[in-house]
Amino acid sequence: MTIGVVLADDQPLIRSGLRVLIADTPDLAVVGEAGTGTEAVRVAGETRPDVVVMDIRMPDMDGIEATRRLTAGAEPPHVLVLTTFDDDEYVYGALRAGASGFLVKDMALDDILTAIRVVAAGDALLAPSVTRRLIADFAGRPARAPVSPRRQADGITDREREVLTLVGLGRSNGEIAAELYISVATAKAHVARLFTKLDARDRVHLVIIAYELGLAGPRV
Repeated sequence: MTIGVVLADDQPLIRSGLRVLIADTPDLAVVGEAGTGTEAVRVAGETRPDVVVMDIRMPDMDGIEATRRLTAGAEPPHVLVLTTFDDDEYVYGALRAGASGFLVKDMALDDILTAIRVVAAGDALLAPSVTRRLIADFAGRPARAPVSPRRQADGITDREREVLTLVGLGRSNGEIAAELYISVATAKAHVARLFTKLDARDRVHLVIIAYELGLAGPRV
């Protein structure tokens, strides 16, 4: 199946470059373009894309508000934020608005294509620098949950712990399946159970829990 993509960026040169890049990729297709947040919401409603590649700073309506409106609708597209600016205000704003991914424009072109596929499959993906900052920020906050993630993790199976480790390392469901020699459907099922058992809001929260448990990096 071809992944339909809407490009939302107020710079025509950026949209043109991405359009040419995607045109050479058999499994991706640009189904619409927008130069403002308002246009992004309208075009996405008309074309029903799988993924909207969204800039943050746009006239009329910024990318965060456009993301919020898109993800609040019925059968919403996945939103991949692609921006020059990766300061905390934009990162947290985009994630709270429902974005599935956050990348900066200086990433390799192949990585951007991979990110589109990852979010289209229902996974989340963040630029490495963004993930590190989220972990550092979360680690510096006082604990709010009455039950620690470490105690909650006592209820997960050995296989779920393996899956959680790979989620913490940024692996997609497909990559987890390949590394553990299981089907993608089984990998998705394990991730879904981890959401429930660890009371995780989203995949980013699972990454944070993996780091807290010392499964994906130094203990925090």
